Amino acid sequence: MVINLSERHSLVSNWLSELRDVDIQTDRLRFRQNLEKVAEVCAYEISKKLDYEEKEVNTPLGTSVCKVLKVQPVLATILRAGLAMHNGLLRYFDKADNAFISAYRKHNTDGTFEISLDYISCPQMENRVVIISDPMLATGASLVKTIQFIREEGNPAEMHIVCALACTVGIEYVLREEPKATIWCGDIDDELTAKGYIVPGLGDAGDLAFGVKVQM
Repeated sequence: MVINLSERHSLVSNWLSELRDVDIQTDRLRFRQNLEKVAEVCAYEISKKLDYEEKEVNTPLGTSVCKVLKVQPVLATILRAGLAMHNGLLRYFDKADNAFISAYRKHNTDGTFEISLDYISCPQMENRVVIISDPMLATGASLVKTIQFIREEGNPAEMHIVCALACTVGIEYVLREEPKATIWCGDIDDELTAKGYIVPGLGDAGDLAFGVKVQM
């Protein structure tokens, strides 16, 4: 399933326009905050799909029966680009467990690249709801490898993927490999460059959020 938040008019479209704008995106703080805002909306929408239970809460004037999350999700993010969106998700799922995965493009001299995964730190994953944040779903290669990495630690009950921008090619690849996943995205573009960047996209989200890296 794919949920494109820009299909309906909302503030998400406004934040996406700022994330794409070459003049506005040079403000790193604003760029990170816009990523966080998109993630917060996704967190709220995902929360509607989760299981709840009733809990009695004592107030100063009596007892109230409230609905609370039955089980906390696991928030997983791909370092480093996913950190801003992870913060947005964590602001809403503030009691969630967290997982961190090191996945990056290792570029070759001929312009091709491979996905390198070096590290995972995670809680128990078996039968959990897992929400993975990565701002750009381009080819889908890093997300698929990340999901495979997570499944080595346990078999999640549900998989939600949160991104600011997605490409149709990447969406199709991820859903072929993980057909039960739900993809939540701020918007969808249809084109990829030969180097695997989304067009028109917004550039390199990790560099725009945290500074230009030395290419490895």
